[in-house]
Amino acid sequence: MKRNTMAKVLLWLAFSLPVLVHAQQNDAGKAGVQGPNLASVNVAVAVAGSNDLVFGKNADRSVPIASITKVMTALVVLESGAPLNEWLVFQKRHTPAAANAYSRIRIGSQMRRADVLRIALMSSENFAAYTLARSHPGGFDSFVEAMNAKAKALGMTGTRFVDPTGLSVENLSTAGDLVRLVNAAADYPEIKEYSTTDYFRGQFRKPRYSLSFGNTNALVHRESWGVGLSKTGYLSEAGRCLVMISQMNGKPVVTVLLDSLGTRSPMGDAGRIKRWLDTGASGQVAKAARQYAEEKNAAYDAKVRSTTAALN
Repeated sequence: MKRNTMAKVLLWLAFSLPVLVHAQQNDAGKAGVQGPNLASVNVAVAVAGSNDLVFGKNADRSVPIASITKVMTALVVLESGAPLNEWLVFQKRHTPAAANAYSRIRIGSQMRRADVLRIALMSSENFAAYTLARSHPGGFDSFVEAMNAKAKALGMTGTRFVDPTGLSVENLSTAGDLVRLVNAAADYPEIKEYSTTDYFRGQFRKPRYSLSFGNTNALVHRESWGVGLSKTGYLSEAGRCLVMISQMNGKPVVTVLLDSLGTRSPMGDAGRIKRWLDTGASGQVAKAARQYAEEKNAAYDAKVRSTTAALN
């Protein structure tokens, strides 16, 4: 049997009956197939609807997840049963934001909850995510408690939330945990629709005005990717992050990419994963991205050693 044909057979087996390929960049996986070379430091790939990983790279490492947080925010909003047609007020923050929280939305203006949720997901609008939590039936603190309770219920053992926006570096999760979150979120048509909206003109009142919002994931605009759910994130401590469900090798696939160097790196990694699933090709990443990953891995290992030493 030719090498390329054998690779496709092995990948089909791994993809149809998910087996964890807990490979580092150049290690052969347990399924007998070398994993893809990726720029992202922490990665998880699974068939949508399954929490078993087809591929993982540092998939159980708890790290800052930036605005990927907003997927959990959306889940809590929808599970609260609060009416989506209710007008919410954008109030001044009751506590300072942990990072830059600039917004074009005017304090005191109003927008329907459904649209607030849409712009929080598609455009990663931080004031929108904050307002969703502030308008929760039990209040802001109750909302954050609900986020952590939902994470626990989903079996996200490496996850903790302290705010609904992702502006705090204390919002932590693992790539494997986020597969669970994305699969749970995919049960809600609103999250799938809102997170993959290309462009949206948001309507506000008191005062009456409108603002345009665009999707932060460029792959949403490419029909060939068939993106069914999407969320990006960025903080300097978290790097560039992306979670999505898209069509790969004829199946819907959950891809979780955490801590990439540049804005294009998650998109490039998604392409490398797609090609790996289709052909077995591991691909190449830029030298700068490899060095970045090495530095971040070394820093993480040093932190673990320091914490272990302190405990002992």
